[in-house]
Amino acid sequence: MDSNWRIRRAISDDVSGIAKVNVDSWRTTYEGIIQEDFLDDMSYEKSKERWESRFKDPFAQGIVYVAEDGNGQIVGYAYGGFERSGDTLYDGELYAIYLLRGYQRKGIGKQLFYQIVSHLLSINLQGLLIWVLNDNPSRYFYESLGGQLVRERSIEIGGQRLQLSAYGWNQLNELKVLLQNR
Repeated sequence: MDSNWRIRRAISDDVSGIAKVNVDSWRTTYEGIIQEDFLDDMSYEKSKERWESRFKDPFAQGIVYVAEDGNGQIVGYAYGGFERSGDTLYDGELYAIYLLRGYQRKGIGKQLFYQIVSHLLSINLQGLLIWVLNDNPSRYFYESLGGQLVRERSIEIGGQRLQLSAYGWNQLNELKVLLQNR
């Protein structure tokens, strides 16, 4: 595996790579958490169709950044924008961040996160919220970045009821400085 990687803003030509990361990372991250038949039913084609519609929709909200390895293969992505539920305290949201298993714990996720934070600040947002499955071991990534547990709710995925927790940051400018210094 090449240790060189770069982060850049995603373009519509990236949908196949994003879809592959989406499906593969769900299958590894949520194995034993989400029902196996739901994960097995995921497909690159269905995921690609959803991402294509996001990129084609002129009113789609959010921005996507991708991480590429030294060969130009997409190995991760982050997707964020305005907070979607009307939360009064947090105006920005990280909708999703996923990395292929072999690229985790290399600083790539932190750099993807940093790009979303920088974008949110550029459009004058001050807070950030991210929802994560309680049983997802990656939730500690957000805690390591100073995220505070601020909300909880349940969600249904594939007929299964799962618990979500939201991590929040009220001062994105302070978070950006923290990320720059790590």
